[in-house]
Amino acid sequence: MEEFDIKKRETMYRLIISQLFYDGYKDVAVGLAAIIQPHPACPPSDRLLKIVKLGLKHDEEENKEKTELVGEIVQPGSGIDLEFETEVQTISPEIALYETCYVTAHKGPCRCAAFHRTGQLIATGSQDASIKILDVERMLSKSATPADVMALETPQQQMENHPVIRTLYDHNGEVTCLDFHPYESILASGSDDFSIRFFEYSKPSVKKAFKSIQEVSELTQISFHPSGDYLLAGTRHPTIRLYDVNTFQCFVGSNPQDQHSGRITGLKWSPNANLFVSSSVDGNIKIWDGVSHKCVNTFHKAHDGKEVCSVVFSRNSKYVLSSGKDSLVKVWELSTNRCLIVYTGAGVTGAMEHGTVACFNHTEDYVLFPDEKTTSLCCWDSRNAERQRLLSLGHNGVVRYLAHSPTGPAFVSCSDDFRARFWYRKATTD
Repeated sequence: MEEFDIKKRETMYRLIISQLFYDGYKDVAVGLAAIIQPHPACPPSDRLLKIVKLGLKHDEEENKEKTELVGEIVQPGSGIDLEFETEVQTISPEIALYETCYVTAHKGPCRCAAFHRTGQLIATGSQDASIKILDVERMLSKSATPADVMALETPQQQMENHPVIRTLYDHNGEVTCLDFHPYESILASGSDDFSIRFFEYSKPSVKKAFKSIQEVSELTQISFHPSGDYLLAGTRHPTIRLYDVNTFQCFVGSNPQDQHSGRITGLKWSPNANLFVSSSVDGNIKIWDGVSHKCVNTFHKAHDGKEVCSVVFSRNSKYVLSSGKDSLVKVWELSTNRCLIVYTGAGVTGAMEHGTVACFNHTEDYVLFPDEKTTSLCCWDSRNAERQRLLSLGHNGVVRYLAHSPTGPAFVSCSDDFRARFWYRKATTD
């Protein structure tokens, strides 16, 4: 019984420290943490307040003691939610244990990539104006097949087993952004040639787009609406556009003052489709209403005035993960409009020359961000910002893009060395 009380007391101290961090009393929280020395470190969390509210309600209404506890339980792998998390067991493999399973080469620097929402397909885009679509199962199968067995394959078998299932050529400039349609076999791509193109990749003979949109400037970002009916487009021009995918009608926010003042560097819908987020070289992050197309909030100088390189929502649409040229990665809470967590230690010199993206892994237990100088992958525990082991990405050039699978332990890294590397955590038998 005594041991049980000690554990409860430790949990209580963790809750207090987390609540202090959450409420902005960082110095007090750090001081208390130095005395208590909790392990692992406590992330910001609003859970203590919720428990106190429930306890007070229980005092007032003894007959309804369990009414609000249902639904507060976090299912394993349900993603990051700092409102009531203080201790969550990491259920996904450590990123440092991932291995390269396949490498594909373009004829120029590899600049962007996208996973299909099923995690079964990856598209990569290059400065050479080409797009490759890779089959994840085939890459895994190839990496597991001994070289002597592969040497015996007939040309027909080699073609049937080749991981690159499509190579698309229809742009006249660098492919800068890619996104899969959520439900149909359509891949959208944006390019320096001022166009957005739509490919039906289910047809083996298809090399050219079946539809295209001509833009006013070089494309930098595209993002499909979760329904697949709309597409957001960001360019080197600061104004964000929304296209109806069926009619190609274009919509622009009614208030010009809402727009950024520089090139768009990040653009993503929230999973619940209520909002979208944008970032720019102007150093600001903007949150937009998904229906009215009006800016509802701006995080000014989000990365100390430096260029913001990427933005992405968490799965529950409560948080935005951003990266900047200050070599920092941050988590922003939308309900309180503030930065909750800063992930530090990625850059040797602090400022970055090239922009790159940060992303969550598939369970949102980890945050990933490539180190520009060492081409290693930095990784943090998403909830308490504890640094994990580095993973050497093996590229001979700057890693300019990173995309993690939404469904499993896999990611793709894109580099100026012309290559895209597919990484996977193989299951262990021990």
